[in-house]
Parts: sequence; C-alpha cells; structure tokens
Amino acid sequence: MRDLLISSWAQVRAGLLATADKFSNDELPFRAAPNAYSVADTLLHIANEEDGEIRYGITRDLPDFPAAFDPSLYAGKPSILAVLDGVHERTLAYLQTLSDSDLDDTIETPWGMRARRSELFLHVMEHEIHHRGELSLILGLLGREGLDA
Repeated sequence: MRDLLISSWAQVRAGLLATADKFSNDELPFRAAPNAYSVADTLLHIANEEDGEIRYGITRDLPDFPAAFDPSLYAGKPSILAVLDGVHERTLAYLQTLSDSDLDDTIETPWGMRARRSELFLHVMEHEIHHRGELSLILGLLGREGLDA
C-alpha cells in the first residue's frame, strides 16, 4: 500500500506541477469568480491542507491546524512551488517510515474522524486532484489547454 500511495501521488504531483507551470506570475492573482481562490491561493491551499491533514491530523506533530499560507508573502511562482515541495517532502519522508500494517491502522483525527491512515492519505491526494482540476479549468477560462490527465 505504501509503495502504491507513493507512486500514485508522484503522478498526481507531476500533473499539479505541469499545470502550475502553465501559469505566468502575472496570472497568479486570477480568480474564476469574485469570491473564488486565486491561482496562488489554490496552490498554497493545496500545501496548507496537506500540511495540516498530515502533521496535525495524522502525525500530531502540530498542536493545531496550521494557518493558511498568506499569498502576499510569496513573490512569484517559484516561492509558491517551494512551499508545495517543502510540505510534500515532509509528507513523503513520513510515509516512507510507515509499513502497510501502519497504513491499515485506524486512527482518530483531532476533528473526530475515524479512518485508516491509508484512507486519510488518499483523502489528501484526492484534495490535490480536486484543486488541480480547478487550476486546469482556470487555464481553459484563460483560453489555454489545461492538464490532460
């Protein structure tokens, strides 16, 4: 299961990075609707949710769910991608320590959800896929081709 999660997430992440690569720095503030996340917000939200779901929800390394990353603190796409990479490196390092038995263990998250660790990892991956799809749609709204996964 661990190896399947790692290899599947590598494909998902490659698609996210390919999608992100299609945006220019000038397009990072673009919003599909007035109250929607911007492109930058969406990328940082993916990182924040992964960080919180793993380090607060699963490992309990954090005492609280982390605050959202503030897009105004990141000057362009390279700094946003560095956040995504840093969070994901920690996730993969933790995942490498787990056995299939560990992944099959049922745990309770701080918000009261009971699930197997593997299901929680799949949930975080699904969250990334969901927002990757939104970014692909935004590319279409901008008149360009999105991700063909």
